Amino acid sequence: MDTGSRSGAVSFLLCALLSVCVCTIDPTQIDPIVYEEQLLWVSGVQGEVNTYRIPLITFTPKGSLLAFAEARKTGSGDGGAKFIAMRRSTDKGATWSPTSFIVDDGWIPDGLNLGSVVVDEEVGSVIIIYSICFHLSICQPSSTMMVESTDDGLSWTVPRNITAELGNQSFAPGPGYGIQKRHNPAKGRLVVCGHGTLERNGVFCILSNDHGRTWYNGAALKSIPFNQKKKAQDFDPDENQLVEMPDGSIIVNVRNQNNYHCRCRVVVRSLDGGESLPIDELYFDYTLVDPAVAAGVLQKDGVLYFTNPANEQHRINLTLRWSVTHGKSWENKTVQIWLGPSGYSSMTSLNSDSIEDQKYIFVIYEKGHKDIDETISFVKIHLYSGR
Repeated sequence: MDTGSRSGAVSFLLCALLSVCVCTIDPTQIDPIVYEEQLLWVSGVQGEVNTYRIPLITFTPKGSLLAFAEARKTGSGDGGAKFIAMRRSTDKGATWSPTSFIVDDGWIPDGLNLGSVVVDEEVGSVIIIYSICFHLSICQPSSTMMVESTDDGLSWTVPRNITAELGNQSFAPGPGYGIQKRHNPAKGRLVVCGHGTLERNGVFCILSNDHGRTWYNGAALKSIPFNQKKKAQDFDPDENQLVEMPDGSIIVNVRNQNNYHCRCRVVVRSLDGGESLPIDELYFDYTLVDPAVAAGVLQKDGVLYFTNPANEQHRINLTLRWSVTHGKSWENKTVQIWLGPSGYSSMTSLNSDSIEDQKYIFVIYEKGHKDIDETISFVKIHLYSGR
C-alpha cells in the first residue's frame, strides 16, 4: 500500500469510529463501482401497462427512496394514456414496495408525461410536476399539473392544474428532479426546469417561493429560430437537469436536440436563483458526448456526477463520469454501468452527516438488450470501492 492509500485508509477509519461524524471524504479518492443492481419495472403488457419509461428517483427528508416512471398503457410512444408508477424503499434500495399508481390520466388520447420531482426539506413534502396533452396540437397549451405528498410518499393529493399561474405556454418539466435552493440567492426557493414544444423549445424554469402553493415563470433560454420549425443543427435546447452548486449558482445540463455545434451537452448557469439563464454563462461540454437524450446530473459533497449513454449516435453504453472541478473538467476514468441499449437516467443521494451515506449514489435508468424501453433498473454505486 502506498503512502497516499495508507493515509486515506487511516482517515476513513478514524471518521467511521467517531460517534458524531464531522469528517468529509477526500473527493480525489473517488473510485466508483456498481455495488448492487436490480430491476424495478419490466415492460411487456402487464395488466394495464405496456411499457415503462422516463425514470425519476429521489430521497425524502425522512430517508426513504422514491422511484417513479411513466406506465404507458397502450404502447411505447410518448403519446397515449398513462399512469405515474411509484415504488418506495425505506432501506436505501435493498427492498422495494410493490408498484402503486399515484396518478391515472384515464384513457385520454395524449396523456401525462413525467416530469420532475422536487423535495421541500423545509416542510417535508415531495412534489411532482408533470404535463398532460403535451404532444397533440389540439391541446395548446398543454396542462401543467402538480401532485404532492406530505407523508413520505405514502399518499398523494388530487392533481392540481397550475397552468393558469404560468400563462399560455406548453411546459414539459425535466425529466429528472427540481431543487430547493440551499444557499443564497433565494434560499428555500423551489426551482423546476424543463422544455417547450419543438417549435417553441428551449430551457424554461418555474419557481415557487411559498413551498409550491403558487408558481411563476423564471428563466428562459429559447431555441433559435423561436416559434418556427427546426432544421438539423439549429440551436434547440431541450430536456434538462439542474443542480445547485456550492456557491449558490444553478447549473443546468441540457440535451442538445439538433446537435448544434457538437454532439455533446449544452451547459448554462443561473446566478440569480433561476430567474435568468444568461447567454454569456452558456458553453458546450465536449467531454460529455451525447446522442441527444435526457441525462442524469448530481452534485454531492463538492463532486459533480453525470450519467448518459456515452455515444455520439446511439443510446448505448450508459456511463458514469465525475468532476472535482465543478464541471470545468472531468476525470479520465469512467464507470460503465451498462454496455447495451440504455436511455434516460436520473440520480440521487442521501444528504446526511453519516459517512455511510457519503459513500453511495443511486442511479435509475432505462435498460435493454435490444431496445432501451425493456426495463427500468436501479443501481447503487459505491463511490470509494477501495476504501
